[in-house]
Amino acid sequence: MDPIAPLDPIPLSAIEAARERIRDAAVRTPCLRVEVPDAPCRLWLKLENLQPIGAFKIRGAANAMAMAGAEALERGVYTTSTGNMAQGVAWNARRLGVRCDVVVPDTAPPVKRRAIEALGAHLHPVPFEEWWQALEQHGHPDFDGVYVHPATDPHVIAGNGTAGLEILDDVPDVRAVIVPYGGGGLSTGVASAIKASRADVRVYACEVDTAAPFAASLEAGRPVRVDRTPSFVDGMGGQALLPEVWGLASTLLDGSLVMTLEEICEGIRIALRHARVLAEGAGGAAVAAALTGAAGDGDVVAVISGGNLDPTDLSAILRGEVPAG
Repeated sequence: MDPIAPLDPIPLSAIEAARERIRDAAVRTPCLRVEVPDAPCRLWLKLENLQPIGAFKIRGAANAMAMAGAEALERGVYTTSTGNMAQGVAWNARRLGVRCDVVVPDTAPPVKRRAIEALGAHLHPVPFEEWWQALEQHGHPDFDGVYVHPATDPHVIAGNGTAGLEILDDVPDVRAVIVPYGGGGLSTGVASAIKASRADVRVYACEVDTAAPFAASLEAGRPVRVDRTPSFVDGMGGQALLPEVWGLASTLLDGSLVMTLEEICEGIRIALRHARVLAEGAGGAAVAAALTGAAGDGDVVAVISGGNLDPTDLSAILRGEVPAG
């Protein structure tokens, strides 16, 4: 298979057009100011857990499927996802009346599998390596529908970037934004939107130390693979940085803030305690990263990318434990 071409920059005009295109699908979520004692910054939470599927993925899925057009969608649509993108594509497929298939790793959390099936999608669990190969090759040979890549489809990135426009509207004095890094589609979308208007705003990725390919790639100066330990933080923690996103991510993002599982659990507890906000692991990482002070002082926005946390994991976290991977 030929190498996937590097991503071109996502123009602001594409993100602004996506905002209009997905207006009837995605919720315009608020930014919530949160008072945390002794915090090193003025903390804001961008509440993407309030989307109809409980995660930001509805934005990119809606835009990509709208751009595919009705004729192409007659063949159906499919994606490769651990859960949230699957729900985004399935939710939009149900809205448009088209078939949806989802290739998931067999390690995907049961709570997300049930949510995908509840939206009418057809689930196809495969070993993690097979799932990752489909992600790298932008498709799976067993399916013929429109493939929506969860991270590196430019229309997905533009749709995700609409969250960045909303951050600028709601927190005009923002100094830094922290975005969970899974495949790079949310962080590069948000950074594309923000830096087009406010180049002075720092946009950081955050990752989990059980698998932090973006941080490792920044250190190496090129995309690299990393050792991966599965964890409850399923929204990030891939085994490699997708090469096609490297140029975009390495130029737009101001670094990666890598959090331990213990720090992420505390971030989840803080969001619940001080804001009554349920964040899944990736969103908890953003909260934890903001509270380290590494993103600076002033107004710092932590993107709560989703709230689809397994109840068993949440119970363990509230007991002060780290859930098993």
